[in-house]
Amino acid sequence: MTHLIIGLLTILVCASVAAVRRNRARSWTRTGFDPAAYGLVPRERLDPRRAGPPPPPHRRKESQAIADAAWAGNWKPAAAYVEAAGQDWDERWSRLQLLDSIADEDDAWLKAWRAADPGHCDAAALEAERMVHAAWEVRGSGYAHEVPAERMQAFRDMLPAAIEAAKRASLLDPANPAPWVVMVTAARGARYEPKQFEELWRGLVQRAPHHYDGHLQALQYWCAKWFGSDKKMMAFAKRAVKTAPAGSPLPGIYLHALVELEQRGTLGQTLAGELGKQPVRKVAAALARVRPDDPRLTGLRHLLAHYTTKAGLYGLALEQFRAIGPWCGGHPWTGSEDPVAAFELARGTAVRLSRAKPLPPELRPKSGVQQTM
Repeated sequence: MTHLIIGLLTILVCASVAAVRRNRARSWTRTGFDPAAYGLVPRERLDPRRAGPPPPPHRRKESQAIADAAWAGNWKPAAAYVEAAGQDWDERWSRLQLLDSIADEDDAWLKAWRAADPGHCDAAALEAERMVHAAWEVRGSGYAHEVPAERMQAFRDMLPAAIEAAKRASLLDPANPAPWVVMVTAARGARYEPKQFEELWRGLVQRAPHHYDGHLQALQYWCAKWFGSDKKMMAFAKRAVKTAPAGSPLPGIYLHALVELEQRGTLGQTLAGELGKQPVRKVAAALARVRPDDPRLTGLRHLLAHYTTKAGLYGLALEQFRAIGPWCGGHPWTGSEDPVAAFELARGTAVRLSRAKPLPPELRPKSGVQQTM
């Protein structure tokens, strides 16, 4: 009993000391923090409108040309755009997401594509994905108890048809994982039991073992607000970190699991002690090997900066804030009334508690010079 009491007192004392250090860091950030002295963009240049820099001009031009052609009734550039991704299934899915957004404005071109080429798997998968989206629009984004019964029933009535459409799409190209991503996405809303879900999951990972968006959807299935628990979700996220190939952003799934815990108020001691810090270190090391132009990296850097700060890994957090540059329009900062102030406080805390030394003047960001990620 004595040892237990001493242990509890030690934890309380450490927590109290840490709280004092954080409070002092916050005070210093508000009164004495010069971001440029530590390789960070000055506060006046922080931009809360975006999580990262806009796509390069040639990408924007390409996307606009595909959209313009589609809205004019020509679906062939959209089809060629998807086909050009080959068997890079993550990239192919990303391109389908662009086509999905184009169809939000006008989907007549997609209907024409389906009629002209009914055997095209991606077109059929996109149609099924849009059926899932339509069901979610009826439901809304609230928790189940917040959704009116008639809307919830309509939502549940719409999903089986979407899943059947995805199953038919899967027969058109057995190697293509896109229909399986659609099924995995719809499964939780359709109230699939874990055994049913596992069958769909096996179908997806047989075709694309490290599919990023597929894992993101499965993480939602295994979280406590759907059909899993905090324990099952974290086990799933840790497996993703362990099995991800070098250069993949897949370990970032672990950060999304931490978001779920934080939103539920169950983050607790997950990041405490060496045992809690170790997975975050692994994620940071893995994301350091991801291509700098990977579009998923932008949002993951914001999450990594946030959770390395919470874990007390202040040096790693500072590295992320330097890489992020001026962009502070990402989660979690956008959940604050003042994203700029939230971002500034977090990076100031990272600087102060990492005990970083000011850089020589010649290495500091120059005023008016835009940093990129």
